[in-house]
Amino acid sequence: MDKPVVVILKKESYLAMIANAVGTNLFRNVYARVDGEKKDITKDGVRSCALFVSSLLNHFHLIDSKRAPHTTIAGLEKNMKNSGWSTTEVPQPGDIIIWEPKLQADAENAHVGFFIGGDEAISNDWEMRVPIKHHMTYGKNDDGTPVRAITAIYTYDFSS
Repeated sequence: MDKPVVVILKKESYLAMIANAVGTNLFRNVYARVDGEKKDITKDGVRSCALFVSSLLNHFHLIDSKRAPHTTIAGLEKNMKNSGWSTTEVPQPGDIIIWEPKLQADAENAHVGFFIGGDEAISNDWEMRVPIKHHMTYGKNDDGTPVRAITAIYTYDFSS
């Protein structure tokens, strides 16, 4: 009897892992020595959006693993660009969204997450400190503008 030929469907598995990450505490903590003192540089999930995204990209070898995971959006974005990600105007499921900086937890920070289709995204919520599903612009203001503007959308060619 012949062994079955198994081919992992990378994009489908990647999209499933993004969806299945909602609510997990897995991406909450990264410890580092800062001036000789051990610190949780992601602040128990308050600053974990780049860790969440980079961990999944790293798992599927979609970024350079020697430089991952990331705790900053700048480092993640640089790695993505160097790993074949390109910008797009029309997001597809699995694309990476970077949002404008907003004041959160006493600091202004940009934000990063995954586009999952329709008008939805999944990203780490700084208050709940876990990945959540939400509107891709966090909804609309009374004047129709996005609550949080998108500054970049990155896409990856899974066919190559």
